[in-house]
Amino acid sequence: PRSTTTKVRTRLRVLLSVVVLLGKMVNVPKTRRTFCPAKACKKHTLHKVTQYKAGKAKLFAQGKRRYDRKQSGFGGQTKPIFHKKAKTTKKIVLRLECTECKLKRQQPIKRCKHFELGGDKKRKGQMIQF
Repeated sequence: PRSTTTKVRTRLRVLLSVVVLLGKMVNVPKTRRTFCPAKACKKHTLHKVTQYKAGKAKLFAQGKRRYDRKQSGFGGQTKPIFHKKAKTTKKIVLRLECTECKLKRQQPIKRCKHFELGGDKKRKGQMIQF
């Protein structure tokens, strides 16, 4: 039973580990040592990091079947179509896979325009090479 301030501080530390500012380039390493909540592990292990991508929309999912049934026949468009798009970025979701027990979990990070996985690290005081 940790106090809420400790939980908040831990959450902030995790978010700060991936220094994410809107409009800046975000570079995340391909592997990360982090806690695995699976019954087999329950400890910090090495995780393989990939970016989450939504799967192909299934034609026979319940919502799609319901929508198609409602759309069929006369009466035009039955449900609202969203047009007032205000956001220019999407929240990045990391997919973490434990190398020991193969448990996969997702971790959202902040919004950013440019996201890179496993790119070159920035070093202070290094000369720019062409």
